[in-house]
Amino acid sequence: MKLFALAFLTASIAVTAVGQEVATWSEDVGNQYWIHPDIVYNVANNYANKLDVIYPHAITSSVPAVIYIHGGGWVFGTKEGAVLETLPYLQMGWVAVNVEYRMANVSKAPAAIEDCRCALRWVVQHAKEYHIDPTRIVITGHSAGGHLSLMTGMLTEAAGLDNNCPEEGPEPHVAAIVDWYGITDVADLLAGPNRKTYAAEWLGSSLDRDAIAHRASPLTYLRKDLPPIIIIHGDKDPVVPYSHAVRLHEALEKAGVPNRLVTITGGGHGQFTDEENRRAYSAIREFLAQHGLGPVEQSK
Repeated sequence: MKLFALAFLTASIAVTAVGQEVATWSEDVGNQYWIHPDIVYNVANNYANKLDVIYPHAITSSVPAVIYIHGGGWVFGTKEGAVLETLPYLQMGWVAVNVEYRMANVSKAPAAIEDCRCALRWVVQHAKEYHIDPTRIVITGHSAGGHLSLMTGMLTEAAGLDNNCPEEGPEPHVAAIVDWYGITDVADLLAGPNRKTYAAEWLGSSLDRDAIAHRASPLTYLRKDLPPIIIIHGDKDPVVPYSHAVRLHEALEKAGVPNRLVTITGGGHGQFTDEENRRAYSAIREFLAQHGLGPVEQSK
C-alpha cells in the first residue's frame, strides 16, 4: 500500500505540477521527483517514528519545504493515507516532508508533540541534503494534525518538549503555519459540552491530565514573535468546535501576530466541496506569498 500511494503521488505530480499530457507522464515521471520513504527520524518508547521526503530532481538551490502532519484525533491515521495532501506544495516547487508520530495507543499526550518537534529538528539538520531552506519551513496539517502543526511551530526549546530529540543544533525556525481546523484548547475537549472521546483517550487517566492539557494547547503559547498563522475552519464543525479557531484568531490579533481566519460557511469537519477547498488554498497561497513563501520556478 505504501508503494502504491507513493506511485500514485508521483503520477499526480506529473500531471498536476509539471503540466504534462497524460500520454507522456508515465514516460517522464521518473525524471521529475525523488521520493525517500520511511526514514526513521527518532525512536521513542521502542517505537520508530518515520517520515517521507519528496523533492524535485531539478532543484539547483535551496527551496521552501512543507512539513505535513496527518490528523486522526491523535488516535488513528497514517502518513501514507495523507500523502496526497502534500501535492499543492509540490506543485509550488517545494520539498515536502510527510510525518508520522506516536498514537495514543503507543504513548499518551504529549508524546505526539514531542515527536513532531523532533521531526522539525530532523528536517533542519538534514536541510542541505534535501535542498531545503531551513529559514523557509512551513508546517501544516488537518484536525489533530492542525493542532500538532500549531504546537510544533509555536513552541520553543524552553517548553522542554524537545528534550528527547536526537538532533542537536540551533533553535528551529518556522516561517509559517497553515492550520486546518486544529484543536487549540485541549482542556475544552475533556469535559463539558465540547467533550470528545478522542481527546480523553489521548490524555488518559493521569492525575495531572489538566496540567498536560494546558501544556499541550496552542492557546498557552501566545506571544508576539510567533510565525504567521492562517486558519481554515468550518463554522459547523462537529468534531473540533469552530470556537477554537475564533479564539485562536482573536488571541493572535491581540498579540500582534500576522494571521488570517478563513471561515468555510456551513462547513463541517473537512470534506469541503471542491470550490471551498480551492478558495481555502487560494487564501493559503496568497497568505504565504505575503510572507515571502511563494512558488519556486524549476529548471527543465
